[in-house]
Amino acid sequence: MQTCDVLGIPLKVARVDASHGPGESPEDAARRARYGALARMAKSVNASVVLLGQHADDQAETMMMALGRGAGLPGLSAMGEWFLRHGVGFGRPLLAVSSWEMREALRVVGQAFVDDPSNQDQRFVRNRVRARLMPAWQATFPGFQAAVARTSRHAAQAQQLLEDLARIDLERVGIPPQIALLQSLQRHRQANALRYWLKQSANVAPSEAQMSELLDQVDACRTRGHHIRIKVASGFIERTGPSLGYSSSI
Repeated sequence: MQTCDVLGIPLKVARVDASHGPGESPEDAARRARYGALARMAKSVNASVVLLGQHADDQAETMMMALGRGAGLPGLSAMGEWFLRHGVGFGRPLLAVSSWEMREALRVVGQAFVDDPSNQDQRFVRNRVRARLMPAWQATFPGFQAAVARTSRHAAQAQQLLEDLARIDLERVGIPPQIALLQSLQRHRQANALRYWLKQSANVAPSEAQMSELLDQVDACRTRGHHIRIKVASGFIERTGPSLGYSSSI
């Protein structure tokens, strides 16, 4: 509030409902509510872009959490520098700057700042990563944040190539995917195309086990009466005539 007064900027506080649903982590629910609120506030003042303060340490923490979950390339890509949500652009201009560098720069210019006390609550996975793993990595690999950021960029580039390939393959097999045409692709290309199709059309991501079962079912689907129905997120991947479809149960 004091900083806003000094800069002559009106302060507006938005209250959100960050309660999480079944199977959703508190962190994910809070993130969804936060971005929704920021987008609404940006639109209310005709702003098309919101800049976020996430920095190099946040990026390293995100990648460590992805490694712990056994994530693929999308997870290892960590946070992108730019994304769209709720019709508003969000930018992260500080991903190459460490939290220490940010604090030192603020001290030099005499700018006060606040450390969120909730960051000390180790009930949350990210805070445990921050409190326990980050110091150990820093002691073993000083300045490791830059190396992690480089790895994330490589993963993001590789993921972009996989998405380009998925679009090429989906042009071939159709949307929704035709089962017989899917069978003409190698198994790993089937998986890549189906993951991209499900993400783009239904915003769902099958687990490794679900995708393996789906590929087995696609391979076995050689007769007109073969049935496919696999649970993914809140809905089902099903055979509809010659094609695959996804229907949500919500």
